[in-house]
Amino acid sequence: MEIRKSNPENINQIMGCIDTARQLMRESGNLIQWTNGYPSRELMLDSIKNGFNFLIIENDDIVATFDLIIDDDPNYAIIENGAWLNDEKYGVIHRLASNGKAKGVARFCFEWCFSQFPNIRIDTHETNIAMQKVLEKLGYEKCGIIYVADGTPRLAFHKIDDKG
Repeated sequence: MEIRKSNPENINQIMGCIDTARQLMRESGNLIQWTNGYPSRELMLDSIKNGFNFLIIENDDIVATFDLIIDDDPNYAIIENGAWLNDEKYGVIHRLASNGKAKGVARFCFEWCFSQFPNIRIDTHETNIAMQKVLEKLGYEKCGIIYVADGTPRLAFHKIDDKG
């Protein structure tokens, strides 16, 4: 697998990955995340324009998409029932979505992101058990609860480079 930045011409494949991921969430009991048209085509086009969106490619096919944003996330300003591992500049992974055609996409994405910026935060819904298992397996620590823009809670995870 390899990773590259997306461009507007990739929007249909990106939205296809998002639709498949949404369907897989519903099938596994996660009825809360990615509702009411989120993430929208417009949001993803903005993400592409801002340089945040990436594609995971396998055998010349787009198999997944995600955002990596190296900036403060306003939703992460307040964390309940815990604390972040540090207060240094961090990267955030958002909207990881796979079309289901490749195995190990989440692991590949998270390891690549950490290699780009070794201070990563991410959140997921409490019913997204598969995501929580991958994060914990890769050394992401559960730090507490944050709230996303619509007011719903998310489990917050953080991984730092512990060599320094």
